[in-house]
Amino acid sequence: MPAPAAPLFLLPPPYRSTTEIAPDPAALRAVGKAPGTALVWRLGGLLDERLMPVIRDRPGGLALILVLPPPERLSDAHRILHLVEDVRPAGIMPHVTELRSRELAQVLRRPPEDLAMEVTEYLRWRGLAVDRDTVHLLRRTVDLSADLRSVSALARALYLSRRALGRRFMSRGLPVPSHWLHFARLLRVVIRLQNSDESVLGVGYALGYPDGFSLSNQMLRLTGHRPSEARECLGWEWFMEAWLRTEAEAGNLAPDAAARALTRTPSPASMNQSRRPTPDRRGRQVG
Repeated sequence: MPAPAAPLFLLPPPYRSTTEIAPDPAALRAVGKAPGTALVWRLGGLLDERLMPVIRDRPGGLALILVLPPPERLSDAHRILHLVEDVRPAGIMPHVTELRSRELAQVLRRPPEDLAMEVTEYLRWRGLAVDRDTVHLLRRTVDLSADLRSVSALARALYLSRRALGRRFMSRGLPVPSHWLHFARLLRVVIRLQNSDESVLGVGYALGYPDGFSLSNQMLRLTGHRPSEARECLGWEWFMEAWLRTEAEAGNLAPDAAARALTRTPSPASMNQSRRPTPDRRGRQVG
């Protein structure tokens, strides 16, 4: 008799309870529109690979939390690692007999250890495949966003002219460098708001904004969301998805990537591309 399918649960704001959901792409598309909603996959004793395509091709912005089976059932670590790399979870929890919303929310809000890598991996999952040099520039932009405030300073740090940097991004169908820099700064704001009790003014001032009003206006202009929403809706993938959607609507993304951003659907081809798992990524996810 075949093993039952591993159950799927939704964890929506304000993260007080989970609800079971059927492994149906249409159902996931419907719930994936809500900012901050997470999908929880509690793995069974035998990994049901029939669920993998559904989970892998979930809507953009819908973060995934994996809950491992009991230790005595972890007989095939290689398959589990392959699954982890294929479905790209935001976090992994050890086996628990009861799902506790508070613990799941803590996993969801936890800052990435390597924010730049996570951002470019998310782009790959969403179908924005770019060459290795451009990936390097994107990661450096996200890294430098912790300290830099202007695209001129960014170009100098990357040893490129502003014009050459802009051409590199635009020729790859990507938003202009200034948008990447400002989005990366806002992404840091979101992560800090979710992991501290600081005020919007305090967080904004610490990250180089003159006041909370300027921060709030820029976030609304680039993503359509306010800092209060970013604090209440945990995780960062939904926030990046909102930014990509805004850029797509403004015509700042390549047509195929813009179509996926507007429909919130990842590229199946991009998800089939293999990538070598890194110990750092595994260590960050297992909580």
